[in-house]
Amino acid sequence: MSSVDMLAAEIAKALQTYTKEVEEGMEQAKTKVAKESVKTLKATSPKNTGKYARGWRVKKVGTAQVIHNATRGSLTHLLEKGHAKVNGGRVAGIPHIRPVEQAAIKEYIKQVEQVIKG
Repeated sequence: MSSVDMLAAEIAKALQTYTKEVEEGMEQAKTKVAKESVKTLKATSPKNTGKYARGWRVKKVGTAQVIHNATRGSLTHLLEKGHAKVNGGRVAGIPHIRPVEQAAIKEYIKQVEQVIKG
């Protein structure tokens, strides 16, 4: 094996190791951000009876971390956006999901940049 082939093999090995480290770091960042987002949603969600706020969960679907409300999932859109009343008029929305989503996106990007930089 020539020195050029050995150098190419070493570079490929180093890139493969780096790629694996970045993938693991991204997975850890994804899990951490999802758990923090659930804590924030539990704290900031409307608490009429408390069942809705306590219902936030993280579920892994493939490689994604999905945050959902396990107890009152059908209320998420109604509470976030508002809805019409039975006898006319509207109930104002309580934006509690979107701010957490935006914060989670920013935090995930920040953590991924840290992982990539080493």
